[in-house]
Amino acid sequence: MIGPFVNQKPARQQPTAQDHLVPRRHCRGPLSGRLLGLCLAFFCLTQSVGVAVADDSRLILLLGQGPDGHPLATHEYFAGLRILKKCLDRVDGVHAEIVSADEPFQQGPELLDKAHGAVLFLSEGAKWLQHDAARLEAFQRLAARGGALSGLHWGIGCRDAQPIDKYVALFGACHGGPDRKFAVVTTRTELATPDHPILTGVSSVSLEDEFYYRLKLSKSNSAITPLLRVGIEGEAHMVSWAWDRPDGGRSFGFTGLHFHRNWSEPSYRRLVAQGVLWTLKLPIPTEGLNVDISTNDLTLPERK
Repeated sequence: MIGPFVNQKPARQQPTAQDHLVPRRHCRGPLSGRLLGLCLAFFCLTQSVGVAVADDSRLILLLGQGPDGHPLATHEYFAGLRILKKCLDRVDGVHAEIVSADEPFQQGPELLDKAHGAVLFLSEGAKWLQHDAARLEAFQRLAARGGALSGLHWGIGCRDAQPIDKYVALFGACHGGPDRKFAVVTTRTELATPDHPILTGVSSVSLEDEFYYRLKLSKSNSAITPLLRVGIEGEAHMVSWAWDRPDGGRSFGFTGLHFHRNWSEPSYRRLVAQGVLWTLKLPIPTEGLNVDISTNDLTLPERK
């Protein structure tokens, strides 16, 4: 079963996978259970998986998960993605959909084949990406056709070293392996490449966050551009980057956003939203994207 598309209002009941796969029509007359099953099977075989998207819109999948064992108000994947979606929804030509990437995510590859890009804000993204061969191959196909790839916080990581190489070939950098480095610090962000389009209207901010640093990088000849650095252990470390991949696509990453409260920073929201736009090869407004949100947008639903 595919993970459900996630409604923006968490209090409402989420749709099931069959809500998206079964047409809302009623056949006239009684149908036996077997005949109904055949009808459903035929429909699933003849219809593509996904959502209705205008021909000129670019579909970006915002892939999130439920709680991963971290404390409340940290690793709030869906809540953060709802804020990102609100920012992206203001952009003409972008169709952002929040999708549950909780396992088994069996029909994820078919969704990815219909998308122009994906954002990973979930647990151990590098490991999740390679959970099964079909999923990895779908991401590789997306990259090969110049697709947009973005990773946020734990979505760029893994505990073991094995997933690192295939992940960095797609996203450029990874927080992975037993020697991975991370720290909760109160620091000021530094714009490493101020004239990069992603940093339009982005300012340095002082805050507390958990950052991943000393990342494993792609060995490609295509250089990775640092966007943000922060001071940790007396050194300035890259915590956000942009990458023009050799396959013609673009990747973006940011290791912050451990604490949900940091979505309240306009420069954080603008960095992430404009990072996604850049990967989609869309223009960024000269004054920066409007990323205004309300206090209610930051409110977390109760965990069950």
